[in-house]
Amino acid sequence: MSKPVQTMADRLQTGTPRLDEQVLRRQGGRRAQEITGTLQTTLDPERLIELFSDQIRDLVPHQGLRYRNDDLNIEVKLGTQARHSCTYKLNVGDEPLGRLTFRRTHKFHDVETQVIEQLLCSLLYPLRNALLYQDAVQMAQKDPLTGTCNRAALDEMLRRELSHAERHDSRCALIVLDIDRFKDINDRYGHIIGDCALRAVANTANSCIRDGDLLFRYGGEEFVVLMRETDLSGARLLAERIRENIQNTPCQCSGASIELTVSAGISAYRREDSPLSLFARADRALYRAKQAGRNRVCVAD
Repeated sequence: MSKPVQTMADRLQTGTPRLDEQVLRRQGGRRAQEITGTLQTTLDPERLIELFSDQIRDLVPHQGLRYRNDDLNIEVKLGTQARHSCTYKLNVGDEPLGRLTFRRTHKFHDVETQVIEQLLCSLLYPLRNALLYQDAVQMAQKDPLTGTCNRAALDEMLRRELSHAERHDSRCALIVLDIDRFKDINDRYGHIIGDCALRAVANTANSCIRDGDLLFRYGGEEFVVLMRETDLSGARLLAERIRENIQNTPCQCSGASIELTVSAGISAYRREDSPLSLFARADRALYRAKQAGRNRVCVAD
C-alpha cells in the first residue's frame, strides 16, 4: 500500500525538519512575487481578499479569513469560524489599511506565521490602491443633503451584493422606505423644513441599522436599506424597528414640530434575481403598504 502524500503543512504539524522550514520560506518569497501580479487585476477590496486567500491556501492552509477596515466600513468574511487564529494589522508606513485575521482548526506554526508575513507584502500596495479607489468612489456616491449613499452607489452595491450572494450561496434583503405624505410637508412648511425632515428620517434609520447594513437615498423622499446575510424575517424586524422609531421620534425643524411616518416594502434575494427584479418586488410591496393606509410594512410575495 502506498503511503499517503504529506503536504508541507502536515509535516509542520508533526515535527518539521529544518529543511522543510527553509523550503517553505523560499516558496513564500517566490509566491509573494507571483501574487502581486494577480492582485493588480482588481480594485474591489472584497475580490482582492478572496484572490489573496486562494493564492496562499496551499502554503498556509486556513478555513476562514476576515478583513475589516473601520474607516471605510468595509468587512469581508470568507470561509468559516475556527478555534485558532492569527491577526495582522496592515499598514503602509503610518497609513493603516485595516486588520486581516486567519482562522483554522489547529494552531499556526511559527514558520507559517513568518510565511504569512512574507506573503502579506504582496497584498499591501494592491490593497492600498483598492482602498483609495473605494474612498474616492464613496465620496462621489454620497447624497449631500442626508449624508447617506446615493442612487449611483445603490446601483453598484446591488450588483456587487447579488454577485456575492450567488458565488457564496448566501442571503441578502432589501427594504424600500418612503416618507408618508411628504409633499404635504413641503407644501405646508416649505422645502427648508422638508429637507430637515429628510435628514431626520435618514438619521433615525441610520441609528437602527446594523453594522454591515447600508442606507441609501434613492431619490426624493425614498430610502433603501441593503442587508447582507438577512432573510425576509430579519428584514421585516429591521423595517418595523425603523418605522416605529421614526413614528416615535419628535422631529423639530426651525421651530416647527412635524409628525413623520414611513411605509416600507421588503424583498429577499432569489437565485434568479437581478438588481432590477429584487428592487421591483420591494417597490411593489411598498405600494401595497401605501394602499393599505401607510405607516406600515409589507413583504413581497
